[in-house]
Amino acid sequence: MQYLANEQRYASMEYRRCGNSGLKLPAISLGLWHNFGHIDKLENARNILCTAFDKGITHFDLANNYGPPPGSAEENFGKILKDNFLPYRDELIISSKAGWGMWPGPYGDWGSKKYLVASLDQSLKRMGLDYVDIFYHHRPDPGTPLEETMGTLDLMVRQGKALYVGISSYQPEEAAKAIAILKQLGTPCLIHQPKYSMFERWVEDGLLDVLEENKVGCIPFSPLAQGLLSNKYLQGIPAGSRAASHRGNGAIEEDAISPATLNKVLALNKLAEERGQNLAQMALAWILKDPRISSVLIGVSKPEQVLDSIRCLENYSFTSEELDRINAILK
Repeated sequence: MQYLANEQRYASMEYRRCGNSGLKLPAISLGLWHNFGHIDKLENARNILCTAFDKGITHFDLANNYGPPPGSAEENFGKILKDNFLPYRDELIISSKAGWGMWPGPYGDWGSKKYLVASLDQSLKRMGLDYVDIFYHHRPDPGTPLEETMGTLDLMVRQGKALYVGISSYQPEEAAKAIAILKQLGTPCLIHQPKYSMFERWVEDGLLDVLEENKVGCIPFSPLAQGLLSNKYLQGIPAGSRAASHRGNGAIEEDAISPATLNKVLALNKLAEERGQNLAQMALAWILKDPRISSVLIGVSKPEQVLDSIRCLENYSFTSEELDRINAILK
């Protein structure tokens, strides 16, 4: 089907400079971790992507293993790109990653040059691309020298297969080392993608400082704590939710949703209502209030959730009293 993007798509989205680069990212980016695999409806995936781009979301984030099955999110994205988005390729930031298990044997996981080079070549083929805009090492590999992994990221940029590179889920100390190696090689680290939400705040213990000091961007994933920070669990665990479905692949475990956690969710929801937001909008706004955040990744299962999430940009300033209340609730 012919897709014509909304002419007003850049009117209301906010774009933030990413680290010490010339690249700007939309404050809200779309992650394709869930709902874009072969088990999902292609038409729904297409509608989500078109809705997002129509609202100025220019950044689509993938990884080699997204699906299920692994690789299928990139295949489906490649189909939609070919059918609908090819005229807009130069308006898009497309990212992928490698670092988790992708194929059997010793060369299909972690961070060796052998694995990363093969993985990016496969990703480009699946998506029908000559290059990705950002390529990440998806997680640290204790068994491979950091120099090898970072040297491979540098090689990918020099080969023209990636414009920028980043890292994901690196702790502050390892992130600092990786950033230093890339700087020395002449391919700066553009961005770090950590897990960050009101319920998971480890990045505040040094990582954000390391990124700020080195002028590296930050794009958190799972900002809604796999749906906990949305209206989904306000009445307990609904049938069909990630907690109930046991689909794996990052789904939240039922035992993670204790009565104490649900009480926190209800208290946060009350504050969100006072701010004129729903809980998900406040959770996204809470992350975006920090100027060190370049963008935040949302995951959605339907187009309406894209529109709902974007409304967090209408108010992401918090009074000190509101921040104190949030901290008190989360203690």
